[in-house]
Amino acid sequence: MDKYLQKILLTVIALALSVIAVHTWIDTPRVHADSGTGFFVEPGTVSIPTADHLAQTQGKMVVNLQNGDIWGFPTTVTTPYPVDTTSQQPPVSKPVYLGRFDFAAMKR
Repeated sequence: MDKYLQKILLTVIALALSVIAVHTWIDTPRVHADSGTGFFVEPGTVSIPTADHLAQTQGKMVVNLQNGDIWGFPTTVTTPYPVDTTSQQPPVSKPVYLGRFDFAAMKR
């Protein structure tokens, strides 16, 4: 009788684990890694033109994923944020329009 009881107990455990596994597989919530801002910020810094387009400087490149516009934010150094050692106030980097990716032209 002990072996019969063990088999029943193991069967109940196996069925309970199966129900948990199937329920988790069916009801898994969807998660998204994007923050919903619609912008892609290029990692690190890249060479971008200055506002007058006469020289190059270091800066961050940002792509608006809604319309494909590409903007450069000068940082003047290789840090990922603007630096001005001559001022007590934190600097503000003004965007420089670099161009546009034509997302609508991408077709399979």
